[in-house]
Amino acid sequence: MHILLMGPPGAGKGTQAERLVEEFQVPHISTGDMFRAAVKEGSPLGKQAKEYMDAGQLVPDAVTIGIVKEGLAKPECKKGFILDGFPRTLEQASALDEALNELGITLKRVININVPANELLARITGRRICRKCGSTYHVMFKLPSSEGVCDKCGAELYQRDDDKEATVKKRLDVYAAQTEPLISYYKTKGLYAQIDGLQNIDKVFADIVANLRGE
Repeated sequence: MHILLMGPPGAGKGTQAERLVEEFQVPHISTGDMFRAAVKEGSPLGKQAKEYMDAGQLVPDAVTIGIVKEGLAKPECKKGFILDGFPRTLEQASALDEALNELGITLKRVININVPANELLARITGRRICRKCGSTYHVMFKLPSSEGVCDKCGAELYQRDDDKEATVKKRLDVYAAQTEPLISYYKTKGLYAQIDGLQNIDKVFADIVANLRGE
């Protein structure tokens, strides 16, 4: 069960990935996790990536793709995986195809959790984080007992810079520009499936599983 999971920031990919891991007993592979593992292991590609990250620069595609390929070649991925956060561009998608072909892996499905931009904006900008313990709250969906105060440790809640409206709009614009070509790319291959992310979490999960099982 080799799955590529797509969706904009705030669509709920992380939540669904956790449940899919339990359902299909395959690992959730994110590019962030791969980078951290490569850097920690001190692999040649990991060292290259660290140099770029330490300098505050974007890691080049060649290095990113190499790290992804190394990650997907690990024994735990033979049975399947849920790949999240890659590819982000057509060039990366083409390189991923080559890497999977070399590894003898065939993608089963590309699942895109679709949520309108205005809903995503409300979801992300409403997040509040505890400065001390990192607990997450939301001004609409998960209010603390006392405004601005963490229920767990009593510390102050704040809005991350990444969650502020101007930044979120920019992130969503970049994601949309990058993702639209990928949708066409995977539709042409007959792998693409779109799931309505406005539904409740259980229904989104049920729809993904039904699609993957061909129900």
